[in-house]
Amino acid sequence: MVTVFTVLVATAQDADSLLSAEVLEETKAQVMTLEQAAARGFRGARADLQGRAVRLIAVPPRDAQFVQRRLEAHHAVLSFEKHEVEDR
Repeated sequence: MVTVFTVLVATAQDADSLLSAEVLEETKAQVMTLEQAAARGFRGARADLQGRAVRLIAVPPRDAQFVQRRLEAHHAVLSFEKHEVEDR
């Protein structure tokens, strides 16, 4: 099982600054564009997100609350959704 956050980033904000290098290292989070996620086998992104600044963040369930708190506090995050996905 993996937790995946679909994050909508505000216009003119740096979508690659959502999680610090330290958080990425501690959680082993994977931050991906929709295209990168599709290439890694993630499917089903909402059609209305195409062409927008979106990142998918995959983390182990044990780190999901930690990452969620970071997203809630980040100035560039307009909204996010949390999903539980079966790990293959």
